[in-house]
Amino acid sequence: MEHSKRYSRQIVLPEIGSDGQQKLQNAKVLIIGVGGLGCPVLQILAASGVGNLGIVDGDIVDESNLHRQILFNINDCGKLKVDVAIDAILKMNSEIKMDIYSEFINESNIFEIAKNYDILVDCTDSIETRYLINDIAVYLNKPMIYASIHKFEAQLSVFNYKNGATYRCLFPEKESETIPNCVTTGVLGVLPNTLGMLQATEVLKILLGIGSVFSEKLLLYNSLEMSFNEIEFTKNKEQFEIGFENGKQLIQNKKQNLELNKIDFLEKCLDENFKIIDLREDHELPKLNYNSVINIPFSEIEKHQNEFEKIQKIVLFCQSGIRSKKALELFINKGFTNVYHLQNGIQSLHLEN
Repeated sequence: MEHSKRYSRQIVLPEIGSDGQQKLQNAKVLIIGVGGLGCPVLQILAASGVGNLGIVDGDIVDESNLHRQILFNINDCGKLKVDVAIDAILKMNSEIKMDIYSEFINESNIFEIAKNYDILVDCTDSIETRYLINDIAVYLNKPMIYASIHKFEAQLSVFNYKNGATYRCLFPEKESETIPNCVTTGVLGVLPNTLGMLQATEVLKILLGIGSVFSEKLLLYNSLEMSFNEIEFTKNKEQFEIGFENGKQLIQNKKQNLELNKIDFLEKCLDENFKIIDLREDHELPKLNYNSVINIPFSEIEKHQNEFEKIQKIVLFCQSGIRSKKALELFINKGFTNVYHLQNGIQSLHLEN
């Protein structure tokens, strides 16, 4: 594929070339947090031609952000960071595709968001969120690019690269929730930008398959001394399994929340924002007489999935709940985010034929 002139200086590198640029264009990278780390990561990956970028942040721009989050300016204060970011980035490079999630990452949304990307970049300043990102990265088998900042010092590593060591392998026990962040301790403005550039570098190396990925090593950077030191660490099978099981539990909890009891089901049948899909064959009784109900037999549901937007609110039901549960999996795997099914099927409503 022919690429625009903007990438010519990196395409000329024999390690990259047109094939490498195509890899970048096809890649999907999720940046969690659009702050001091996330801004430079986003800018560099977009400028490099990474074709599909997702950004997650529920925060708004504050004047105190401006000394280090150089994607923003004073006129952006009070606006959602993701809204400002997508506008600025697409002006810089309109050839890429961006998805924005104007929410903070949490146990309820991380699976639905993270599953669509190749690499997860941790640009947060929350210990709890890092464990959450680690666990879903391990379960979904995706690399996690980590960095953290404290005053004049910083750390960086690549976790779960090719099933290698994880964040929990390095930090097996959760640290105190009272550990200070840049709000309480302060931060040198240039520091997160330096680390963000290093995070972006690791992302590009992984996507291109070049160089030595900074896995199973922890980079320690002291900006006052201009010193870079490394600590090696290894995979801890017990901690890896903890992360995997936690990630698995996140998904199981999510699926349980997608099962409706009969009261919730009937409420959604009256909600005009929902499409109610009857997965039964035409001859199966009883019929459900709501305007929102459409009949698509389970045997044909995959052929009709493209008729719905992935944000469409959908409820699936069948006679016993078996077919609707299988259909729910099909919709989830296709990236639908608002799909539910009636637990135990229409038989649980005890309607007359």
